[in-house]
Amino acid sequence: MKISLSHEIVKGYKKDLDSNISPQGKFSNMSVVIETTLGDITVDLFLSERPRACLNFLKLCKIKYYNFNLFHTISRGFIAQTGDPTGSRSGGESIYGVLDGPSKRYFESENEPRIKHTKMGLISFVGNEEKMIGEDLTYLDDKHCVFGEVVEGFDILEVINEVICDTDDRPYQDVRVTHTTTPYPNPKRLVIPSRSPSPSAERLQGGRLAPDEEIDEMEGKTADAVAEMQAEREAKARATILEMVGDLPDADMAPPENVLFVCKLNPVTNDDDLEIIFSRFGKIMSCEVIRDKKTGDSLQYAFVELIARRLVKMLF
Repeated sequence: MKISLSHEIVKGYKKDLDSNISPQGKFSNMSVVIETTLGDITVDLFLSERPRACLNFLKLCKIKYYNFNLFHTISRGFIAQTGDPTGSRSGGESIYGVLDGPSKRYFESENEPRIKHTKMGLISFVGNEEKMIGEDLTYLDDKHCVFGEVVEGFDILEVINEVICDTDDRPYQDVRVTHTTTPYPNPKRLVIPSRSPSPSAERLQGGRLAPDEEIDEMEGKTADAVAEMQAEREAKARATILEMVGDLPDADMAPPENVLFVCKLNPVTNDDDLEIIFSRFGKIMSCEVIRDKKTGDSLQYAFVELIARRLVKMLF
């Protein structure tokens, strides 16, 4: 997973915001902890390779610019985007734009040395966003600036990656940056908040379900649909138990489509009994009652392989 932050890095504004405090030279390394509603991610910055990009990012973190920013786009296995306070996918600005207005929204970042988008967890300014998911974004190499990488919190990237989104890659339930922390000293000209600011109306717009809002999956469903969902959950729970005790190699594994799973058998039912019962529906390829490996006792479920898939459907 790769993270991208808003405010596109383009040529046009070279002025150093604070020449007395630069991340390059005074520090050999610098990290930022990005706290999200799903967990914390620690990013190491490429200070020597991307001093201007890192300076911009650090100062935005110091003024809490990213607090409550929405991850408005999450493309599974590819990219996660945040850094636009409006959540509209078209906002965001550099530190220069924050201080001096829209005319300074953009600035010039470094293009050399070239750092490619070749692994999971890279953080860069891409388009209008900040991103960090996929492993192969090489087509972005000539356009966008990689300035850091995730060093802790890959499990959180995986959680973000699995967030359920609509067809436009917008999450149904909000994922937000809640806070950023860095040991970088307070720069001049910047008013540093004494505490994390409360979210403004602008920051909260564009959201859907709040991160802590409970989702009632049963709401609006018919009684039959609810019963089906509950049955699926119970079946999944049973499969997980079978995996835990070693009777199934994987809880998610499924038999071929011409194989019927039979459960709640009488403990004395054997393979021949099942063949007699199911042979009246068509030719039986095999019947197997699953038994305890040590005692040989029936576990009261079996697999019946029929010659045709249509027979399984008929039995259902």
